[in-house]
Amino acid sequence: MKQKKKLIRLKFREAVFKRDNYKCCFCNETEMLDAHHITDRSEMPNGGYVKENGITVCKICHIECEQYHISNGKIWVKGKHPDDLYKIIGSSKEKAIKASII
Repeated sequence: MKQKKKLIRLKFREAVFKRDNYKCCFCNETEMLDAHHITDRSEMPNGGYVKENGITVCKICHIECEQYHISNGKIWVKGKHPDDLYKIIGSSKEKAIKASII
């Protein structure tokens, strides 16, 4: 079971990185990248491990994107609200949910 989850995470990261040309969608950094879940995994079917729910960010931008989740949606960095992130990648929460179910 642990191996399967590891493979799911790896495929998610690779799909997100490939779509975003292996660079942070904010600062164009190409080192130390993360695949950020736009909508928290706990709110998505099957954990939301689909590229429609992920965006490539560097470590610094990832911390900024996480502010929304950490504050339970009360605080976010300008331009890094989940709606902004979905817009950047051409997706939406609805598209991410649909892709997560399939």
